Amino acid sequence: MTENQRDVLSACFSLGLVLAALFVTQRFLLPLLWAAILCIATWPLYRRMVSATGGREVIAAVLATVVAALAFVTPLALAVTQAAHQAPALAQFIASANTGGLAPPAWVVRIPFAGTEIQEWWIATLGQPHGLAHLLHGSSVAHLQSASEVLKRTGAGLLHRLIDVGFAILCLFFFYKDGKALQRQVNAIGAHLIGEVRWTLYALKVPVAVRATVNGLVLVGLAEGVLLGIGYRIAGVPSAVLWAAATGVLAIIPFGAPLAFGAVVLLLLAKGATVAAIAIAAWGAIVLFVADHAVRPAMIGNATKLPFLAVLIGILGGVETLGLIGLFVGPVVMTLFVTLWHEERHLRHPLP
Repeated sequence: MTENQRDVLSACFSLGLVLAALFVTQRFLLPLLWAAILCIATWPLYRRMVSATGGREVIAAVLATVVAALAFVTPLALAVTQAAHQAPALAQFIASANTGGLAPPAWVVRIPFAGTEIQEWWIATLGQPHGLAHLLHGSSVAHLQSASEVLKRTGAGLLHRLIDVGFAILCLFFFYKDGKALQRQVNAIGAHLIGEVRWTLYALKVPVAVRATVNGLVLVGLAEGVLLGIGYRIAGVPSAVLWAAATGVLAIIPFGAPLAFGAVVLLLLAKGATVAAIAIAAWGAIVLFVADHAVRPAMIGNATKLPFLAVLIGILGGVETLGLIGLFVGPVVMTLFVTLWHEERHLRHPLP
């Protein structure tokens, strides 16, 4: 057997092992990826915990895991609690709207320029029995006939997600505890495959991109939810905490916040609270403008040295192809791509 044939067989053997490992662990890849992103984003917190505990890495890993879990799970738990309180009424509303049709609100016809057309469309679609099912053809809502079925399917999906969250938190502890050894192993493999200088160039970009994206998306999105939630409470929006949580989650995605506060505006209009609806629309526009045009570009673009258009394409493209996890993977991919684009310049002028 020649040397080239042996190299080919060795490469096939390695690739086969990687593919087999991916096949066996595919159910846990998403929680693992979430844990890795959270670990990279909060690694400075863990290092401070290590210093505070006198170098006791296991204790520091436990403390950092608890703090990270509380920071990210507490808002989720509050949202789930509020949703659970509203779930029976919401499930009954969805089932009734699907079975008997949903009459258009009186204010629809007063919408300038298009009110009559919107009302006619509403009556022809949502106003008919099973109109919601036809509108959402192919989704699970299309087959729901009772409130209990709505609650059953929602509860099953929620339980599935909670298991993923619990496994991700468990993985996060081990990533903290064994993070330095794992980093050494990854660096050794990367340096072996593409060379030490080139690997170092790319390896330095990933944690910066992840932390900048987490700060620019998650923290800013949650801040938008808090600010708009205060406005909801002042305006007397029903279930203001639940709407604030929904706004914070949607605000993580660029242009997602208008869907939330736009729904709140429609809800207030349906109740006849026109002044409050206008106030929420104006407050939401101000918060959104400052967040998306000043805060986020500064936090993500300045840290990753990416133009905002590249950041935006990475975020939206990541969500389109990978779902929620793509929010963080997309900007990292774009950061690495731009690094590749300017690789020759970076290698001629290496980082100190």
